[in-house]
Amino acid sequence: MASNYSDSVVHHTRQELTSDDKRYAAVHLNETDETRKSAVAEIKRWIEECDDLRVQIDKNDRGDFLILRFLRVCKFNLEKTKIRMQNYYEQRFRLPEWYMNKNPFRPELQELLDLGIILPLRKPDNHGRLVIITYGTRHDPKKHKISDIAKIAVMVTEIVTKNYTTVSVYGCSLFLDVANPTIQHALQMQPQIIMNLVHAWQNSYPIRIQSINIINASKYIDIVLKMFRCFMNEKMKNRLHVYLESAMQNCFKDIPANILPVEFGGTGGTLQELAGYWKKLLEENRDWLMDDEKNCY
Repeated sequence: MASNYSDSVVHHTRQELTSDDKRYAAVHLNETDETRKSAVAEIKRWIEECDDLRVQIDKNDRGDFLILRFLRVCKFNLEKTKIRMQNYYEQRFRLPEWYMNKNPFRPELQELLDLGIILPLRKPDNHGRLVIITYGTRHDPKKHKISDIAKIAVMVTEIVTKNYTTVSVYGCSLFLDVANPTIQHALQMQPQIIMNLVHAWQNSYPIRIQSINIINASKYIDIVLKMFRCFMNEKMKNRLHVYLESAMQNCFKDIPANILPVEFGGTGGTLQELAGYWKKLLEENRDWLMDDEKNCY
């Protein structure tokens, strides 16, 4: 099969919002040209005056877009935006092993990139959402750390959002494949790690999680899911869906077949091709990824 992914992946022009995107943002996110300008200015002013916020936002388009991502997640509620930004930078400060040293050429990260554990699809689903396929049981728990998996997730999401602006408007749908789990995989998911993961999705990271779909689940998955649910609010619990290995037929109903990998019944290339695409893209954006680290101290 010919590859569906271009070999030239380093530079993408940031997508401008279409008129449909802007209408969606106005209706669902309370965003207009006027509110966007005034809200970004207010958050910048607040950052300069906030002594306990461990952050220095770039005074350029990258910094403005980061602020805008937080505003969109919080539907332009300024107070909620400030709280989420505080949560985000506090977590970065507490968990440098997740957010720092984002060098994709580090051997331990190369191994995870080759495994393709975090794979966004190249085009959105029928609702405009980014689709991210993740593998929770593909790695070797004896050699791969959860902190490095979290780091890969951060790196991939940052590059996706950099290149595809609409992710900040429509959000994303996660598909977590947990086929063939071992007891070692389960033991890696300590309560503190689960709490930090849920806090990142739910209260910190500047992206809206529209749905979390656990696929290829075994009957034992409830043991781990109960711990996740302990830290979720009601909205997040309602967005969590579990598909057993015997009931997978409806989980991809909102994803066009032409963007879904062939391993899941689509025609959008193979998972191996997709893994190669994202590995190359992260490698070619190494400096951009690591430049972000100077803004948190």
